[in-house]
Amino acid sequence: MDFGGGGDLVPCGKDKFIPKNELLLHLKTYNIYYEGQNLQLRHREEEGELIVEGLLNISWGLRRPIRLQMQDDNQRIRPPPSSSSWHSGCNLGTHGSVLKPSTLPDIPVTDAEAAPSAETPGNGAGEPGSDPAGPAEEAPQLMRTRSDVGVRPRGSSRTPGEQRRLRRHRFSINGHFYNHKTSVFTPAYGSVTNVRINSTMTTPQVLKLLLNKFKIENSAEEFALYMVHTSGEKQKLRGSDFPLLARILQGPCEQVSKVFLMEKDQVEEVTYDVAQYIKFEMPILRSFIQKLEEEEDREVKKLKHKYSILRLMIEQRLEEISEGPTAM
Repeated sequence: MDFGGGGDLVPCGKDKFIPKNELLLHLKTYNIYYEGQNLQLRHREEEGELIVEGLLNISWGLRRPIRLQMQDDNQRIRPPPSSSSWHSGCNLGTHGSVLKPSTLPDIPVTDAEAAPSAETPGNGAGEPGSDPAGPAEEAPQLMRTRSDVGVRPRGSSRTPGEQRRLRRHRFSINGHFYNHKTSVFTPAYGSVTNVRINSTMTTPQVLKLLLNKFKIENSAEEFALYMVHTSGEKQKLRGSDFPLLARILQGPCEQVSKVFLMEKDQVEEVTYDVAQYIKFEMPILRSFIQKLEEEEDREVKKLKHKYSILRLMIEQRLEEISEGPTAM
């Protein structure tokens, strides 16, 4: 890879640019740090534009629970059976009541017809929480119930290919899979996830990609990305910033700085000047304040003395001007 040459400017935010050769040097340092790991970044040029792509680590810094989807987008929700339909061997009355088995008509069932019925789970109106693989599978007269992890489409068994596709589609947050019982969840503070992005994606685009990855129903407008330093400095990434470039320019070491996902209304930015005082103990901070107050008093006295002298000079000059015409 050629990391030298080129004086073109690369945009890294609103009215912010960096020379291409300088960015490539930062990128080289970044990849050396992550040598042999999947966090190394690649770059290419398209129509003269430098594009960097790869995984970006993002730490969870949420204080409030987030809402997760209770089912995947490709799952089907079956409507409840009508009052006049037969469902899993149960007859529903005109008002939705279940008739006794003695009132069921005598319908002969052959072996060929009985086998498929034992493999096809229904979707009755029983209480949630029962096990669909339990006695309900063996007794056709019992009401079928929904699983406690949401409504599932027909067919209790999946092929290995379908199971692999489902595992890929249903992401987890540090091993936590969303389901009916845990659709509200707070990720552990400081736990890390990652998303695959490129250097042309802005902060809002990265936020939406992260929320879609974990099927989070909250609006992206509720969150923001922050560059958090170990010194205590917190810098919010603006909507026009490019998070991947911001990470590269800050350096690869996450012991120095990390990208955090946080709520907008829960976090205040902390500048470098303020951050350098955060970790001091209260007695030391009070001594700083006392020194600053003493310095402020000295400066106030100097200003008062300076302007009192100027005032005397102006008054003397006004007296000379007023006495001039009288002397003539």
